[in-house]
Amino acid sequence: MSKSDPPPTYEESRQQQQQQQHGNYPYPPYGFTAQPGVYTGPGQPGIHPQAGLWQGPGYCPSAMPSMMPSFIAPGIFSSNLRDAEGISSTGIWDSMSVRHAFIRKVYLILAVQLLITTSIIAVFAFVEPVRLFVVQNPAIYWASFPVYLVTYLMLVCCEGPRRRHPWNLILLFIFTLTLSYMTGTISSYFDTKAVFLALGITAIVCIIVTIFCFQTKVDFTSCTGLLCALCVVLLVTGIITSIVLSFQYVPWLHMLYGACGAIVFTLFLAYHTQLLIGNRANSISPEEYIFGALSLYVDIVQIFIFLLHITGSSSE
Repeated sequence: MSKSDPPPTYEESRQQQQQQQHGNYPYPPYGFTAQPGVYTGPGQPGIHPQAGLWQGPGYCPSAMPSMMPSFIAPGIFSSNLRDAEGISSTGIWDSMSVRHAFIRKVYLILAVQLLITTSIIAVFAFVEPVRLFVVQNPAIYWASFPVYLVTYLMLVCCEGPRRRHPWNLILLFIFTLTLSYMTGTISSYFDTKAVFLALGITAIVCIIVTIFCFQTKVDFTSCTGLLCALCVVLLVTGIITSIVLSFQYVPWLHMLYGACGAIVFTLFLAYHTQLLIGNRANSISPEEYIFGALSLYVDIVQIFIFLLHITGSSSE
């Protein structure tokens, strides 16, 4: 390999190690007549390789996508890859060490995103001129929505920008700023105490869900169909709630919708957390650290917004 050649990808490295582990001696097709002096596999006539060159019979299945990207929630996608088993523990792509480094990288990026969002929400909550400005100029909020949507779709649907450094970090930073501004604008319509109460509850929920996902044997990654159905129910409930509240404000209906949304996105947080762990039915590739951080970040922000609808009251 020359110095200018790029390093192998995660899938290429696993295939190379599988070939080294199982050797380069596949079985011949059915009906093939072995020629004298040609190796055809263990237990077959011919010249066998030296001891230690064969470590297992047959072909090792290569890593295949477990499912196609699917629309699983309003503004949330999922791209899952099933990791191949049997990777050598001494190789450069050792499964445990790579997965642990991947998890640390995802949570480091997520911590920076949440710090930015919390700081912006605090500015909108404590600085009265900023609060009044965003309340009196809702057009800025709607102008930021296309930026949020475009950057989100680029990060989720386009593998090139999502994996290419530094464009993936730049797009993620723009997305974080946009969603933080939109969240701060929504927080401006609620009382300051309600905002910080929702922040505290969100932090407690996220910690509990994360610890639970790392300890439990329940596999949320195998419940994609159920989560999609819950998203449809939440979407229909949101449309009905918006129509009813546009004519008459019903406090219990507003709180019920907020509770349903918080529960659904808490399940999504558990789902995306287990995708990072890698020891469930489905998992994401260690190269997809941007997608992992993006998924968790959107889930946490959505939980906060729905909890805010429960704890807060609209300002006059």
